Amino acid sequence: MQKFLTFIRTLKITYILYNLVHYRRLLSNRNLYQKYGLKKSVFAPISSSDFRGFTSEIPWLDREDAHTAVVNHPEFAAFSPEIQQQILGWIDHGFLILKQFISSEKVAQINEEVDRLIREKVVSFHASGRIMFAYRQSAIMKVLVADKMLVKLMSFLTGKKMKAFQSINFLKGSQQRPHSDSIHMTTFPLGYLTATWLALEDVNDQNGGLIYYPGSHKLPYILNNDFPYGGGFFTLGSDANRHYEDKIEALIKEYNLQPATFVAQPGDLLIWHANLIHGGHPIQKAGSTRKSMVVHYFAEDVIAYHEMTQRPALRWE
Repeated sequence: MQKFLTFIRTLKITYILYNLVHYRRLLSNRNLYQKYGLKKSVFAPISSSDFRGFTSEIPWLDREDAHTAVVNHPEFAAFSPEIQQQILGWIDHGFLILKQFISSEKVAQINEEVDRLIREKVVSFHASGRIMFAYRQSAIMKVLVADKMLVKLMSFLTGKKMKAFQSINFLKGSQQRPHSDSIHMTTFPLGYLTATWLALEDVNDQNGGLIYYPGSHKLPYILNNDFPYGGGFFTLGSDANRHYEDKIEALIKEYNLQPATFVAQPGDLLIWHANLIHGGHPIQKAGSTRKSMVVHYFAEDVIAYHEMTQRPALRWE
C-alpha cells in the first residue's frame, strides 16, 4: 500500500486533480501569470523550466549597490540602530536575529496552545513529525505571524509586501540535511520568500538545534535542472530530494562554507533569506525536545510555487 501511495505522489496528474479541487484559491494567480508573461493554466504543473528566457528583477538587497542603497533609503532611519546593523548584516550574511522577540509569557502561551491543538485533535503530525499550518487554528499564533513590526521589517528586506503562507511547529529537532527553502517554496522572480524561526525553549546543538551557513544566500539558486531530478513529462522525480541534498552538500564543500548554530533562548527569532542554506543538527541527547515554530512568507505580488513538486502554491486568504 505504501509503495502504491508513493507512486501516486510521483504522478503529475495527482497534483493537477488536487489543484482543480482547490481551484478558487488558484484563480488569483491568473493576474500574476499575465503580469509576468507566463502563458499556461493556473492548474497545470509549474517549475523554473517555465521561466527559461524570462528576465526579472532581484530583491533590492541582493544587488551590488545594496549597502549604499539601504543607508540612503528614507525608511532605514526609522529602524532602531540595532535593527539597522542587523539589516546591514542581512546583505552580507543572509539572516538576522531578534533576541527576545517575544516574552517568556508569550512563549508559554504558544506552547500551551500547541498542546491544546494536539490534545483536541485540531491539528495532527505530518509524516515528518511536524505540525503544519497550526496558526490557522489559533488566534494567538495568527497575531504572532502578522506582527506589524515583523512584517514591516521583512517587507523592507525584500522591497515587497510580505504575507504569511504557512507555519510549521516542531516538538523535536528536524535533523534535516542542509537545504535552501527555495527548492520547496519558490517564487518568480526568485528571492521573494522569507522565513522566521522562533525558539520555544532553549535550543543548542545537543537537542537538534538549527544550523545555517552565513553568506550561502549569495550562491546561485539550485533548482530542478541543476541536479539529477529524474521524472519526466508525466512524473516527478521519485528520489529528487536526496539528489538535491547531495548537490547542496557538494556546494558546501566546494565553497568551503562554514556552519553556524543558532544557540537560542525561548523567544529568540531568526529571519533568513530565501536562498540561505540551513538544516538541523543531529540530536545528541536522546529524548530531548526542541520546540520551535517556523513561518514562511511570500511576497504578495509574485508567482509562488513548489519547485520540487511542481505545484502552484495554495495561498491562504
